[in-house]
Amino acid sequence: MPPKALRVQVRELMGRAQEDLRDLVAHRSVADPRQYPVEECESAAALVARLFAGAGVPGTRLLDTPDGSKAVYGHLPAAPGYPTVLLYSHYDVQPPLDEPAWTTPVWTLTERADGRWYGRGAADCKGNIVMQLTALRALGDLTRLGVGVKVISEGAEEQSTGGLATLIRENPKLLYADTVLVCDTGNSAAGLPTATTDLRGVVHATVTVRSLAGPVHSGSFGGPAPDPLNALIAMLATLHDAAGNTTVDGLDNNGRWQGAEYPAERYRHDIGAREGVRLVGDGSVADMLWARPALTVVGIDCPPVVGSAPAVLGEVTAKLNLRIPYGTEPDAAWEALKAHLERAAPWEVEVETVRLSSSRPFRARTDGPAYARLAEAMREAFGRELTTAGQGGSIPTCDALQETFPDAEIALIGVEEPQCLIHAPDESVDPEEIERMALALALFLESVGERS
Repeated sequence: MPPKALRVQVRELMGRAQEDLRDLVAHRSVADPRQYPVEECESAAALVARLFAGAGVPGTRLLDTPDGSKAVYGHLPAAPGYPTVLLYSHYDVQPPLDEPAWTTPVWTLTERADGRWYGRGAADCKGNIVMQLTALRALGDLTRLGVGVKVISEGAEEQSTGGLATLIRENPKLLYADTVLVCDTGNSAAGLPTATTDLRGVVHATVTVRSLAGPVHSGSFGGPAPDPLNALIAMLATLHDAAGNTTVDGLDNNGRWQGAEYPAERYRHDIGAREGVRLVGDGSVADMLWARPALTVVGIDCPPVVGSAPAVLGEVTAKLNLRIPYGTEPDAAWEALKAHLERAAPWEVEVETVRLSSSRPFRARTDGPAYARLAEAMREAFGRELTTAGQGGSIPTCDALQETFPDAEIALIGVEEPQCLIHAPDESVDPEEIERMALALALFLESVGERS
C-alpha cells in the first residue's frame, strides 16, 4: 500500500483508537492484589486479546506466566521465506499514586482543551497497544504482506516480577522472531522520532533500621536514645555527595554518554524544575541519566506529620531504587549498595537490607537491516530523521529477549514522550503521537514484506 494511502487509513482510524483507549483505561489493571482486585487485570487481558484478534492476529489467547499474571499472545505465521516481527506491549499500569492530585478522573479517558487524552495508562502502555492495533488495522489483510506477526502483551511489567521473562526463557520457540519491536518507550519530544538504544537496569531494595524494642516518649527518653530515623537519614545522606552525584562505594559514577545529548533546558522543562533550583551532578544530563548510577529514595515508613506523636521510634524502613547503566551487573550493584549501607550505619544500630527485585541494563543493536527500515519508516511518518536516546526506565523482558534470541534485532519505540507524565498524576498521551507512530509501524511492516 502506498505511504499516502496508509497515512489516510491511519487518520481515519483515530476515532476507533480513542474508543479502544477509553475502554482500556477503564480497567484498573494494577497488578498488585493488595491494591486492586486481580479481576481488573484479567478483564483487561481479555479485552486486549479480543482487540488483537479483531485486528487480524489469529489464535490470540491468554497465557499463564510463572508470576501468576496473564500474557496476551497471538501469532500470524509468516509465508515461506518471510521473517517474523514480534510486537511487545504491556497492559498493566502503575497505581494512580495521589488520586486527589489528578485534575480529571484516573480511570476515565478524558480529552482536554490541549488536545491530549488523559488517564492512567493512556501512554504507558495502553497507548502503545492502541498504536499497534491502529497500524494493524490500517494494513488490512495482514496475510498479503507475507510477514509473520506475533503479539505479546504482558500483565505485570510495572511490578517487575519477571513472569514473561521466565516464560520466554522456558518456551523460546513460542516468541521467536527475527525482529522485536518493544513498544514501551517513546520519542525524546512529541514529533521527534526516537529509537531507544539503552535502558538502565534497576535494583529495588528496602533498608530497615532498628534500635529500640518500640517507640518511647521523646520528652522522657529523647537525647541518648539512638533514634533509628536519625540513623537512617545519616545513612541515606552518604549515598550522594554535595554535588548530587550518587556515591555508592564500588560503583563507577564517572561514565560518559556516547549518544545524542539531552539539552539541559529541555530536561528542566520536562521535569517541571522550579525556577532557580539547580540540576544535580557534575556530568551532563545524558551522563547522569544513562551512563551513571542513580539512587532515589522512593519511600520511607515512619509516622506522617499529621498524627505523629513526640516519640523516638523503634524502627523505620526506606525503599530504595538504584538505576544502573549498561555494563553494571545487578548482582554487583546490590552487593555494593548493601555493604555501603551497613558500613554507614551509626551507633551499631541493627540494619536489615532486602533485595526486592532487579533487572539488567540493556543495549540494542542499531546496525541491522530492520533498524534501517525502521529509520526509513519513521522519516516518512514524521518528516524528520530518526534520532536515538537512552531511557531512564527498565523493561525486564528486554534482557530475556536479547539473551534468548541473540540474533534478533530489537528496537524500542513508542508514544511515551516526556509530557506524558507516565507513572505520575495526570498521565496523558498526544493523539498525534499515536497517529504518527501507528503510521511508522504500518510502513515498517509493509517494507519488511516488500523486501523479503
